[in-house]
Amino acid sequence: MGTQVVEEATGAPTAPTRTGLLIIGASQSGVQLAVSLRALGFDEHITLLGDEDHRPYQRPALSKEFLQGTVESESLIFRSNEYWAEHNVELVKGEYIVRIDKEADGSGVAHASSGREFPFKRLALTVGARARKLEIDGGDLDGVLYLRNADDALALKARVGDATDVVVIGGGFIGLEAASSLQKMGKNVTVLEFGPRLVGRAVGEETAEYFLQAHRSRGLDIRLNTSAARFTAGDADGGTHVAAVELQDGTVLPAQIVLVGIGVIPNTQLAEQLGLAVDNGVVVDRFALASDGTTVAVGDVANMPNPVPGSEPGERIRLESVNNAIEHAKVAAYSLTGRREEYAGIPWFWSNQADLKLQIAGLCNGFDQTVIRRDEERGKFSVLYYRQGRIIAADCVNAPLDFMAVRNALAKGQNIPADAAADTATQLKTITTDS
Repeated sequence: MGTQVVEEATGAPTAPTRTGLLIIGASQSGVQLAVSLRALGFDEHITLLGDEDHRPYQRPALSKEFLQGTVESESLIFRSNEYWAEHNVELVKGEYIVRIDKEADGSGVAHASSGREFPFKRLALTVGARARKLEIDGGDLDGVLYLRNADDALALKARVGDATDVVVIGGGFIGLEAASSLQKMGKNVTVLEFGPRLVGRAVGEETAEYFLQAHRSRGLDIRLNTSAARFTAGDADGGTHVAAVELQDGTVLPAQIVLVGIGVIPNTQLAEQLGLAVDNGVVVDRFALASDGTTVAVGDVANMPNPVPGSEPGERIRLESVNNAIEHAKVAAYSLTGRREEYAGIPWFWSNQADLKLQIAGLCNGFDQTVIRRDEERGKFSVLYYRQGRIIAADCVNAPLDFMAVRNALAKGQNIPADAAADTATQLKTITTDS
């Protein structure tokens, strides 16, 4: 079923076919929304629209396996073209929506920059987030790159072969994953982190310090409390390609590639144009509904009530993870089929950096106690977070059993007593209690 304007025998144009649901954003959450709707029996036509000229794909591998060349691009594709055809989902690639005209009943028309129009009965925004740009002298030089989507990853891969020195700006998950991959590929890598510790938004001080020492022991040059003053070009190519990074203290680092990873900005442009409530993302209720009561917003772009049991009333959060994209899409699918199911999952995250496999269960916001479990011989490290004596989260490095025990306890509303958890010889699942 197409949405292009077509010519009848008389030569007069007919209007594009109106889809039952237009999903703007061919992301993890967009794909999951379409799949979940079909599983729930939603039988209207679905249009899944993305602005990239690629079929929907998995993003986490871009900074790791795909960059290193250990997986091919085809293996990252979510679903085959046959799947979409069989399930009456029209996949539209390479169309960027610039304006949406919407009625009070939730129907409307989305207008693309190409001139195409996409009429719909209901609308879903799964538009994710974009890389935050670094405003700095030399920021537009060739070789200054970001890593958010497939085209970014392809651009990075195309330059890696000729590079000896790489500077990574930002010590978050993406920066450390890419830095570890590039070091494994034989590059001389320096990581610059503006703040006092690594992955400061995601983990506590103990975990941050563990990663700092672990990465340094593996040969990464990591510099905290450090920022770049400017990027400078070389003379060989006419001054268009980055050649060095000058730091605020005057130090000059050679760099044929500068990879910037300083966070993301939710793509709220369409929501703002529609007049939806926006506050660090599209504001949604517990059922993924935006402020107009008809549009759903899902995944990285959505600012939702904190789903973690025991959260403060009115506490809101925007989660950037595969797990959240999947679980939140299921909530939105229920809403679109007339049901009301609240987000019931416990947020969890992961990050693979060289041989360091980090898994995070829950959210450590507001903790007042930590328990550290360290097993140097097996290379395992966990930090358990408590609030008023109850487990609320855990950071687990190469410790999947700890991760699963905490995740299961949180999901069941159980506790893991801190005193008993401090004994590293004890398996956490054996000391989980109902109180």
